[in-house]
Amino acid sequence: MCGIVAFVDNEEPRIKDQLIKKMKERIIHRGPDDEGQYVDEHVALGFRRLSFVDLKSGNQPIFNEDNSKAVEFNGEIYNFEDLREELIKDGHVFKTHADTEVILHGYEQWGKDVVNKLRGMFAFVIWDLKKHEMFGARDHFGIKPLYYAKMNGTFFVGSEIKAFLDHPNFKMELNKRALKSYMTFQYNVTQETFFKGVYRLPEAHYFTYKDGKFEMKQYWDEDFDPKDESFDQAVDNIDQVVQNSVKAHTYADKGIKVGSFLSAGVDSSLVTALMRPNNTFSIGFDRGYDETKQARELAAKLKLKNTDKLLIDEEAFKAFPLIQYYLDEPDSNPSVVPLYFLNKLAKDNGYKALLSGEGADELFAGYTAYGFNTKIKFLRWITDQLKKLPKEKRYKLGEWLEGKHFHGSEHLYRNLAPARETFIGQAYIFSPAEANEYLKPEYQDGPSITDLLKPLYDKCDAKEDMNEVAKKQYVDLHRFMPGDICLKADKMSMANSVEIRVPLLDKEVMKVAQTTPTNYLFNYKGTKWAFRMAANRHLPEEWATRPKLGFPTPVREWLREKKYYEVVREMFEQDFVKKFFDQDKLLKLADDNFHDKVDGRRKIWTVYTFLVWYKLYFIDKFKPDESGIDRAKKQPVEA
Repeated sequence: MCGIVAFVDNEEPRIKDQLIKKMKERIIHRGPDDEGQYVDEHVALGFRRLSFVDLKSGNQPIFNEDNSKAVEFNGEIYNFEDLREELIKDGHVFKTHADTEVILHGYEQWGKDVVNKLRGMFAFVIWDLKKHEMFGARDHFGIKPLYYAKMNGTFFVGSEIKAFLDHPNFKMELNKRALKSYMTFQYNVTQETFFKGVYRLPEAHYFTYKDGKFEMKQYWDEDFDPKDESFDQAVDNIDQVVQNSVKAHTYADKGIKVGSFLSAGVDSSLVTALMRPNNTFSIGFDRGYDETKQARELAAKLKLKNTDKLLIDEEAFKAFPLIQYYLDEPDSNPSVVPLYFLNKLAKDNGYKALLSGEGADELFAGYTAYGFNTKIKFLRWITDQLKKLPKEKRYKLGEWLEGKHFHGSEHLYRNLAPARETFIGQAYIFSPAEANEYLKPEYQDGPSITDLLKPLYDKCDAKEDMNEVAKKQYVDLHRFMPGDICLKADKMSMANSVEIRVPLLDKEVMKVAQTTPTNYLFNYKGTKWAFRMAANRHLPEEWATRPKLGFPTPVREWLREKKYYEVVREMFEQDFVKKFFDQDKLLKLADDNFHDKVDGRRKIWTVYTFLVWYKLYFIDKFKPDESGIDRAKKQPVEA
C-alpha cells in the first residue's frame, strides 16, 4: 500500500527532481517505510511506500528488463503469485517478488487487458520511456483513488489531490458546480472534484496520456443476471466465495501484523470469524450507542483478542478539521470520525493492515433504503407478493401510492415504483430546492440529480428483466461506493499509515453476488438474507440477523450541546461564509436545531463540513506537521 504522484511536461530534469520531492512529501502518511522517484526530460514519478510484500526489494518505480517501462502502484494484487508463474513461463524475468512487478510484465504481455487479469485493489501508472506514453488504471470498485489534472502544460496524476498543490503549474481553484449536489448527497458525486480541473478516474477505467492527449475507457462493469438455483445453493456459493476471499486478503510478508475491524454488525463479524486474527479493533463513543460492548462480546465468544476505545467528544471534535484535510474533499458522512480513530487505534497497537467489512451491503442488498420501510413482517410479505406483478401493473400501483399517507404506504411505494423515481443513494440531505434556498445564486448551478443518475438507470432499464433492487445496488456501486465508502476507508486508513483490505468487495465475490436471485437477498425476512444465512454458519445467530447500524456518531448530541453548537455557530458567522450561503438562514437553522425546534443536524453538519474543508485549503493553506513520521533515506534515480 503506497502513495503515488507523477507529472508529465517538458521542464528540465533538475527542476522536476526538486518538485517531485516536495509533491511526494505531501503524501508521506501514505508510505512512511520507503520512497523512490524517477525523472527525465518528459516525466517525474514519485513514490511513498508502506511495505507488505517483498520488503527488501519491492521499492518503486520498478522497471522492466530493458528499462523501457516503469510502474508505480498503490494497492494489493491477491492473485499475483499465479500471474507471476504464468508470466515467467512466457519468458519474463522478474527482479523482485512484489505484486507490483506483475502489473508491469502483465502490461508487456497483455497490453491494456492486464486490468482484466488482476484481482485486488489498485491504482497504478506505467510510463513508457520510448513512446513517452502513460497508461494508468483504477480497480473494479474504486477501492483505491486516482486523480488527474492537466494545467498550464503539465499533466498530473496521483493518489491524493494534495500531492499536486506544491507544483507551480497547479492552479488551486474551487469548482463551484460541485457544491449543490454535495449538499444533497453528502459527498462529491461528480467526476470533477471540488478542485476545478481535477478529476477522479472512475472505478473500472483505464487511461492513456500521450502528446497532450488524454483518453479514458471503462474496462469492466457489474452484470446483475440471476441464475436458476435453490436458496441453499445460493447460500453455499456465498459462503464458499467469501471464505476464499478472506483467505486471499490476509496475505503479507512474515512479521507484518494483519488484524481486523470488529463492530456489532454482521459484515465485519463474519470477516473476523473467518480470518481469526491475533487482534481485532473496535471504536465507540462515551455517550449514546456504544457498539464496542457487542464487539467485545463476540470476540470473547470467538476466543479472540479485542482492543477497543471509547472516544470522548472533545477528542473527536478537535480532530475533525484534520480529518477533512486528509479526505481531500468534504465528506459529511459522520462515520469518517470514528473510522479515523479506529485506524489510529490499530496503528498505535503496531498493526499495518486491517480487514474490514465494506461492500456486503452493495453486493448483497443490505441497505434498508432499498425498500425496507416497515417493521410489520406481514406487510413486508404482502409487498413481496405484489412485486411479482407484471412490471406495468407494479409501476401503476407505485404511481398511485406516491404521496399517500397510511401505515405501510412508504414501504409499498418504494418497492413497487420504479427505482429511478424512489432512490438516489444512501443519503438525501438537502433537496435541490432546499439547497437553492441556502446557496447564493452563483453556486446554484451544477448537475441535477437526474444528470448524475440517468446514465446509470438508463443502462439498468436497458436490461428488460433487471430487478428494481438490483438497479439500486448498481447505482450505489457507481456513486456511494467509490465516492463515499471507499474514499473514506482509503483516506482515513492512509492518514494513519494503515491499509484497509475489503474481502467482501472483490470481483470473485461479485461474480456470485450478481448471479444470486435478488429475492433470496432482499425479502420480507430481511436485507441481504442469503448472505446472513451464510454468515449464520460461522457466527452466533444474533449477529447474523442483527439490523445494520453503521458507525453511530453523536452528531445530534453535539449540535444540541452548548459547547459544540457555539463552535459550529462561530464558523457560520465568519465573513467568508457569505460568499456561499445565506448566512442569516444558516444561523437560524443552527439556533432552531439547538433549541430543539427542528431536527436539522444532518443539514448543519453537511454545511459545517464544507466550510471546515474550504477554510483549511483555501484560506488557511493548511499543512499538517508530519515530521514525526519515519522517513526513509533513499537516493533518487535520474536519467
